[in-house]
Amino acid sequence: MAENEEKTVCKASIEMLKKAEAEGMDTAFQRVEQQKGCAFGEAGSCCRLCNMGPCRINPKKPDESRGVCGANIDTIVARNFARMVAGGTSAHSDHGRAVAETLILAAKGEAKDYEIKDRIKLLEVAADLGVEIGEREINDIALEVGERCLAMFGQQEGELAFALRAPEPRKEIWRDLRVFPRGIDREVVELMHRTNIGVDQDYENILMACARCALADGWGGSMVGTELQDILFGTPVPLESKINLGVLKEDEVNIVVHGHEPILSEMIVLAASLPEMQEKAKQVGAKGINLAGICCTANEILTRHGIPIAGNVLQQELALLTGAVEAMVVDVQCIYQGIGQIASCIHTDIITTSPKAKMPYARHIEFHEDRALDIAKEIVSAAIENFPKRGKVSIPDVRESLIAGFNHEYINYMLGGKFRASYRPLNDGVIDGRIRGVVGVVGCNNPRVTHDDIHVRVTKELVANGCLVVMTGCAAQSVAKTGLMLPEVARKICPQGLWEICEAVGIPPVLHCGSCVDNSRILIACTAMVHEGGLGDDISELPVAGCAPEWMSEKAISIGEYFVASGVYTVFGVKWPTLGSKNVTEFLFQKYGELFKNTWDFEPDPEKMVGKILSHIDNKREALGISAKRERVLFDMAMRRELEV
Repeated sequence: MAENEEKTVCKASIEMLKKAEAEGMDTAFQRVEQQKGCAFGEAGSCCRLCNMGPCRINPKKPDESRGVCGANIDTIVARNFARMVAGGTSAHSDHGRAVAETLILAAKGEAKDYEIKDRIKLLEVAADLGVEIGEREINDIALEVGERCLAMFGQQEGELAFALRAPEPRKEIWRDLRVFPRGIDREVVELMHRTNIGVDQDYENILMACARCALADGWGGSMVGTELQDILFGTPVPLESKINLGVLKEDEVNIVVHGHEPILSEMIVLAASLPEMQEKAKQVGAKGINLAGICCTANEILTRHGIPIAGNVLQQELALLTGAVEAMVVDVQCIYQGIGQIASCIHTDIITTSPKAKMPYARHIEFHEDRALDIAKEIVSAAIENFPKRGKVSIPDVRESLIAGFNHEYINYMLGGKFRASYRPLNDGVIDGRIRGVVGVVGCNNPRVTHDDIHVRVTKELVANGCLVVMTGCAAQSVAKTGLMLPEVARKICPQGLWEICEAVGIPPVLHCGSCVDNSRILIACTAMVHEGGLGDDISELPVAGCAPEWMSEKAISIGEYFVASGVYTVFGVKWPTLGSKNVTEFLFQKYGELFKNTWDFEPDPEKMVGKILSHIDNKREALGISAKRERVLFDMAMRRELEV
């Protein structure tokens, strides 16, 4: 068994893992050591798509065998990759669909607990969708916006409206390659159909369909989710909060919301703040109600309300081990079944709320938008009733401050002001070399590598080398725990040009940009940089890159695929699912570069990953004629020891 310090660099998590060992509790950190992995599965060369299999092809001897149907290793690996893209796209897009449906209900007055919080954003989105504004009532505009967004899911022909926001050269590439997304659901269904036995058996054709499906996520389902959430719940602005397990409180009712859809968590925030709920908590001996988040739901309520984050995805079981959580309220995605087993041994209620996502050892209180606040009050009441049942509490005294809530709109505002909003200062900073490039560090945590470690090392070295880093999802939470999302750290760790910009604007060198669907914000920001001018005519010409150092979800594959298809060089760590096929991997890593002007890459070593990213950025700068020689800053052992999480 690995030592706890080898499993995570997060001090709060180490403390809870020691408690888990002492009490014989099972977590993902222990289970991963029991699951040694399958060489065929890791290579993507195992096919179980029909009942003639499973069929496995040895990636070291790919020409010596085929599947029962005759499928070769290229077809099998491409199909498996495609199904990951389809799975990730469906998860993000179903999230976006739920938000569109809620906006429609709110506009009709059938979901009375929701209202339009950002009218300016509504009018901007309406204009992009061709919705007439004139003298119409705001709810009429919202209704048509919601209906047009919902129609994107069932759209059968044409081009997705939000994808028309992309730079003109990028749209021409999509049209020439016949990968411009038509309708969100159509692309998912078609990709699943193509990968059924006996359908598409040309790996290149399958991989091009992957691009179209993923683009329907980034410029479709995810963008619908992000834009309409801003309209309904307010567009985030920077605010300060706290992160890590130490945000839980010993003398208050602790409710942890976990999952991805803020339709539920927004109502929990409202219900927990009601005087009647606060008084109810005091009646059972608590000082009040403390709300905290896990995973992407945490990012949603953090960026809009400043609600603290208890931890990222690998900390969900550890939060329960504190003994201080009265209820963990979950909706969809990234929810470990293991939390139910831990909760069955303590007083905590796991409360499932979605008809799509039930689990053993959980209490189900189904959430419906037309009775949103009443159901949220029922959930909060259930948590309050659990407070007197608490046993011994062990909350790690570990928490860190962070600034979160950055997005395209606020970046535009902070750089140019209300009347001169502009990306010009950002582009000028890149052109004159004060900012070397912009890198998106995104994705999940994976217990097959040291929790948080690679995210932190990659991010710290990138900013030390003059890159502005934007982050989403659990990756953002990993780095926030180090203090890198505070403006004052810029002078300590950044080269002079970058810290001068950070101090002038008042931002940290690492920007928290939201949840995993909010990667669509990064697409919009890249497009804005192109439109501002001076850095090329297409996203592919920008000195930008993306990486997912600790990814684990199909959603991450879909995100990476739509970034590559949008023209962003993208590097993944941990493991890569197509290495069983040399042809498939070369198509993704090389041929995509010819077709989409940037490619996928894979690098599990964090230092080499940073090296590849910086090399790519410098090559883009040279192509733009704005290159300048500089030495790369490498971490020595002393610098690594200073990494405190």
